[in-house]
Amino acid sequence: MLVVVAEYYTQEGKDNDVADVLGEMSAYCNSGEEPGCALYIVNRSLEDPRRFLLYEQYYDQPAFEAHTETDMFKTTILGTVVPMLESRVRSYWSVVG
Repeated sequence: MLVVVAEYYTQEGKDNDVADVLGEMSAYCNSGEEPGCALYIVNRSLEDPRRFLLYEQYYDQPAFEAHTETDMFKTTILGTVVPMLESRVRSYWSVVG
């Protein structure tokens, strides 16, 4: 299992727009449209509404790579969300146990 943790910090005034688009991405990923995606959760900071934490689980590296090649990812994340961010940091993990 591959875990991707992404931390997003939005530009001023873009947080609600980013939240809406990330909600669409989450619904898509958790709908079964991506068979390699086990879980896609979007979290928003209670302390700073411009901060988002994405927790994603993929069955393996090829499943994650397939995710990044979907039209949905390219349109929503790369085309819409990333231009509204001040920062984007991703880290990669494995599940223990």
